[in-house]
Amino acid sequence: MGEPILLTTWPFGDAANRAAWPALEAGGSSLDAVEAVCAHVDDDESVHTVGYGGLPDRDGAVSLDGCVMQSPARVGSVCAVRRHAHPVTLARRVMEETPHVMLAGPGADGFGDACGFAPVELLAPEARARWERRAPSRSHDTVCCLALDRAGVLSGGCSSSGAAYKLPGRVGDSPIPGHGLYVDPAHGGAAATGNGELVMGLCSSFLAVEEMRSGANPLAALLEALERIQAAHELAEDDQVAMVALAPDGRHASAALRKGYATAVLRPGSGGVVEPDAILLDE
Repeated sequence: MGEPILLTTWPFGDAANRAAWPALEAGGSSLDAVEAVCAHVDDDESVHTVGYGGLPDRDGAVSLDGCVMQSPARVGSVCAVRRHAHPVTLARRVMEETPHVMLAGPGADGFGDACGFAPVELLAPEARARWERRAPSRSHDTVCCLALDRAGVLSGGCSSSGAAYKLPGRVGDSPIPGHGLYVDPAHGGAAATGNGELVMGLCSSFLAVEEMRSGANPLAALLEALERIQAAHELAEDDQVAMVALAPDGRHASAALRKGYATAVLRPGSGGVVEPDAILLDE
């Protein structure tokens, strides 16, 4: 039996980790844990980048994206969900109950109906008020979770409401395997949060795991992915990407382009919000 661990992006992940931890510590599955972590953040109205409370698109409609992954053969995804609150839960059902990897838009919502999930209103009152006055907001704080259970099984999940006030129909990196999330059980998992457009062109999570497959440690793998992002783009002052990586043996790391990011980490005997192991553009 190995040591369980939870890595979740952003400080709001700490409360979600602690909600999911008792079951994981008692021997529960990493897949259940990442689903529980993401659902907890989805339900937090104070988080304006994920789930209920997420800021809407230009026209005032909330759409959610999510992905869950355990291996290249075990992955599920949904995007442009407008009537169901937990995209990672839907993505898991896609993975486990269909021959497909991704369902989108009305098809994803219809699948949620068929699974027995009740439709909900996704636009929270505060989010509506912020949209009405177009209040500025950080719009890149996707929740990503990587978990390792006592059986040594690695799982990842990612949930997002996307960029604030985005063009209707925009889908970012979060639900796309290899972009916002990638897991290879033999080599590790990686996930990205931040400006999805910066991540998508480089398949950054896949790239980080491939670096680990080639022998890099988790931090070196993340820095390679972030350096590729920096080299490929003319970065604006507020562009941010942060990444986490977890190896099958429990080694882990986090890194970011800029200051302002932190990871919630929980393992037996220790836990809390920690600064990234490296910041690429340390101004």
